[in-house]
Amino acid sequence: MNKVTLIVDEKDKGRKLRDYLKNEAEFSSRLIRGAARDGRISVNGRVVTLRYMVMPGDRIEFDVSKEESQDINPESMPLDVVYEDADIIVVNKKPFMVVHPTKSYQSGTLANGLLYYFQEKGEDCIVRLVSRLDMNTSGLILVAKNQFAHMALARDMHREGFDKIYYAIVHGNMESREGVIDEPIYKPDEAGIKRVIDEKGQRSVTHYRVIESFSEGDLVELELETGRTHQIRVHLAHMGHPLFGDSLYHTGDEYGNEDDEYIKRQALHACKLRFPHPRTGEKVSLEAGMPEDMERLIEKLRSR
Repeated sequence: MNKVTLIVDEKDKGRKLRDYLKNEAEFSSRLIRGAARDGRISVNGRVVTLRYMVMPGDRIEFDVSKEESQDINPESMPLDVVYEDADIIVVNKKPFMVVHPTKSYQSGTLANGLLYYFQEKGEDCIVRLVSRLDMNTSGLILVAKNQFAHMALARDMHREGFDKIYYAIVHGNMESREGVIDEPIYKPDEAGIKRVIDEKGQRSVTHYRVIESFSEGDLVELELETGRTHQIRVHLAHMGHPLFGDSLYHTGDEYGNEDDEYIKRQALHACKLRFPHPRTGEKVSLEAGMPEDMERLIEKLRSR
């Protein structure tokens, strides 16, 4: 499974191997250059240069394995692995866990745990994050095990068929049961983390649908068309419906500020991922059930 195999079609006769890999196979220039430099590209069993002219029926083998290291300390920790194969791993991240080490969080991150997990399995992988979640957001995170898979997933992430879906529990009842929030998001302070709605920002699009309504709030399903930092939190707060437990974007003015009695973090969960597999192109559909703290919050809201 360390090699990706391509068979050249009649229509590609006489194209340079570099051109074929870049335009037909949609490999990135960086991936192609690195593999060629390492001698990891062969045609019909023979290592060739990128100037090679491909012919119909040629069997191109692209070795995705590569010796790599990462400046992250492996740490043993329980991981909720939802899906795994030779190219990718999907983990259901618990809340209150940082995804990748930072100056403030050098240990205890998901990346620390994944690196230990890979080493225990004898896999020569580094942690290549395809998706990320805020520290206090739970749910599915997609990680590539090799450079090829990371390239393919990053390429496909902004195409139709790559779906990231979330559950959120918001204060108040949405005016419309479903709709689209299309508002630009901007970071006004380089030193801070808070984002705002501002025309100077990047276009940001969120689709939403109310799943269940309570007297004090709504359970909402959201799908991201773009992937800006804090996008869901900023958009819902701008609509006047901040997330329960979101201390950054919930001012407390309209709904009070007693969220601790309900939940200790923002009520946001990455519940579904749908994407084309980087090697086969086949659709992968994964789900992670509602976490316990959000289930408890829903039950409280139903009882009130």
